[in-house]
Amino acid sequence: MYKILKAEKLADKIFLMDVHAPRVAGHCQPGQFVIVKMDEKGERIPLTICDYDRGAGTVTIVVQEVGASTTKMGSLKEGDSFRDFTGPLGCPSEFVHEDIDSLKKKKMLFVAGGVGAAPVYPQVKWLREHGINADVIVGAKTKDMLILEDEMKAVSGNYYPCTDDGTYGHAGMVTAMVEELVKEGNQYDVCIAIGPMIMMKFVCLLTKKLEIPTIVSMNPIMVDGTGMCGACRLQVGEEIKFACVDGPEFDGHLVDFDQAMKRSQMYKTEEGRAMLRLQEGGTHHGGCGHCGGDE
Repeated sequence: MYKILKAEKLADKIFLMDVHAPRVAGHCQPGQFVIVKMDEKGERIPLTICDYDRGAGTVTIVVQEVGASTTKMGSLKEGDSFRDFTGPLGCPSEFVHEDIDSLKKKKMLFVAGGVGAAPVYPQVKWLREHGINADVIVGAKTKDMLILEDEMKAVSGNYYPCTDDGTYGHAGMVTAMVEELVKEGNQYDVCIAIGPMIMMKFVCLLTKKLEIPTIVSMNPIMVDGTGMCGACRLQVGEEIKFACVDGPEFDGHLVDFDQAMKRSQMYKTEEGRAMLRLQEGGTHHGGCGHCGGDE
């Protein structure tokens, strides 16, 4: 069992947890993920690592309630435990293996959307620890939905919050902020974009036009996390990749986002049925004939 040492609500339906998992904490790197199960029969949930403390043996994860399993997870408190906490999985961010002196010569831009701020944070923190200051753009619908602001400000070179409603930071989409920074004379050698697939798609369309190499994380399409289910099958240029074992990070200018988003819709019906079973509990009779509630 893996005990939750800290449980905190960051925003509506978004929760942060520090989990005691010494082996994972001792080996994980920015960009990797873990598979979490709440109990023996629980769903396997892939979550990108938000932070880690090797000394304390803890790994930090951020969970957003989007379905039945993550809703149950959001109700966990300090002192509760996970049945399984498997990792680190996936490949670390590419820059982890680069020569530090060469890396220091690069100007890097991170673009995060919503909960994408969670996997961006450990990457920017790692860079700061190695003497590199990256610019960071974080977008959300409203100010209340921005997460890890203080932490991001502490490790980034420049922090640019964006809100769709325009009540805080830059008014508008993250892509508009990217354009503004480039127009101001910033010349970026690489952009790392992490967030909803539709956001990453439009960031990549823009950075391709601006000729800025771009890396994206395809964690959103993962299900099993081991390469066995095939749910995260991905077209990257002329090659077929699997996000969980070949990624989760890829060249964003080569990813077929339209195909990936279409594939992700295949699981929406089952997610909806699971949510109904959770919400209706013992009153759920399975009248639809498909969710198993009538068995």
